[in-house]
Amino acid sequence: MTAAETPLAELLAQWPTLSGVVRTPEDRFAALPDFPWTPQYETLGGPTGTAIRVACIDEGPRDAPVVLLIHGEPSWGYLYRHMIPPLLARGLRVVVPDLVGMGRSDKPMRQNDYSFARHVLWMRAWLLQRNLRRITLYGQDWGSLIGLRMATAHPDRFERLVVANGGLPIGRDPIPMAFRIWRVFSRWSPWFPVGRIVNLGCVRALTATEQAAYDAPFPSRLHSAGARCFPSLVPIRPDDAEAHANEAAWAVLREWHKPLVTTFSTRDPITRGLDLRFQQQVPGAKGQPHLVVRRASHFLQEDQGPMLGQWLAEQVRPTLSTPAVHRVSPDAGQRR
Repeated sequence: MTAAETPLAELLAQWPTLSGVVRTPEDRFAALPDFPWTPQYETLGGPTGTAIRVACIDEGPRDAPVVLLIHGEPSWGYLYRHMIPPLLARGLRVVVPDLVGMGRSDKPMRQNDYSFARHVLWMRAWLLQRNLRRITLYGQDWGSLIGLRMATAHPDRFERLVVANGGLPIGRDPIPMAFRIWRVFSRWSPWFPVGRIVNLGCVRALTATEQAAYDAPFPSRLHSAGARCFPSLVPIRPDDAEAHANEAAWAVLREWHKPLVTTFSTRDPITRGLDLRFQQQVPGAKGQPHLVVRRASHFLQEDQGPMLGQWLAEQVRPTLSTPAVHRVSPDAGQRR
């Protein structure tokens, strides 16, 4: 894991030409509940394509270890609002990007503008331009698919990987019925109520204002193209080009000796059981305090956010009085 890193200029030389880009008006994000942080922006672009502006929250001391929280779909950085305060309280630097097409980041207008490879390219370029190091990744859903590809491409920048209700598919597993239904609905349904969709993936009921916060990035159908197409980008056949790319990333993970920890919830019908694959195949997963999160569904950050934030802070910067293996209360979750 010490191979030379791909320079930013080389990534920008691969920049795609896009059909067009829209940007969600800032007033859509006014008065977000429990999300007071001011976004920062990186504008990325290469010689052959349209510039993309990526939004992120970047809080905490610049010289502290970085906790990189990457969301999935159809959510955005707002998903992590309950995990951020415990991490900041521990003196960590917390960085929460919005994936391209989501949140405050720019949104290519057509589904054909999106691909798994492009998402990885965009976020790798963002990572290098922001020059983040000493990173603990917490990736959930697509945050794990994209985040693990980022980490295996730039391993020297990452100190720890945490996979939450996610995976790195290579197109050889049975497809859960829940995902088959979601894949068809997300692409073809004329009705795509993001806030309600996120609510369905939680155990606790989101308030109307919380659901509205998830709706905020998507004022029109053009703005929601990226959110809709994520499920169709998951490699479900071995001959998928990104299945091969994920196989290459797995080859790196099978030699990964830095910590890899899983936090999977008990009520997620799509990713249940995928944590065992990481625990069994990644050397750095051996002996780690893997977390089984009870009373939580797919969006475990909504169901158990404060507990997860405290748990994650302890992994990155343990207190002297706490044992190395974290004990989680039965009310919040338990180790397997």
